[in-house]
Amino acid sequence: MSYLRYFMTLALVVWIGGIIFFAFVVAPTLFAVLPSTQLAASVVAPTLGKLHIIGLVCGLIFLFSSLLESRLCYRDFQPLSSRNFFVMLMMAVTCISQFFLTPKLAALRAQLGSISTLPITHPGRVAFDSLHVWSTRLEGAILLMGLLVIYLVAASSIQDTRR
Repeated sequence: MSYLRYFMTLALVVWIGGIIFFAFVVAPTLFAVLPSTQLAASVVAPTLGKLHIIGLVCGLIFLFSSLLESRLCYRDFQPLSSRNFFVMLMMAVTCISQFFLTPKLAALRAQLGSISTLPITHPGRVAFDSLHVWSTRLEGAILLMGLLVIYLVAASSIQDTRR
């Protein structure tokens, strides 16, 4: 079922590639080029939201393909295989970021205006910075888990070719 493995790999490449591109190209470039951090944040926030939606769709494609491959090749769904478990965990963390952290960050940004002009001890800035740190950590965790899943899929492909 190479076409199913293809869809699994494609979903991972799109999701993890998107995270890498966003974290190392898009966000740093916007904050470096645009005249204010507030303007950069107004572009980064919706871009991150779109990346989350892409991730959730890719996660569903991966899980569907993985379950179908398990059923067709091994006669068992294996919903809690390590690769499926980590993709479900990635999706859960993505949901936490998208539906809990991002709205709180947006509300603080709307309430406080330009965050970067506030003193670092301002309670609103402290709250924003704390949420931003958590948002960054969650994206990093998704990236690391995604790299692990890529390894697991590649390793299982190698094992299948040896059979």
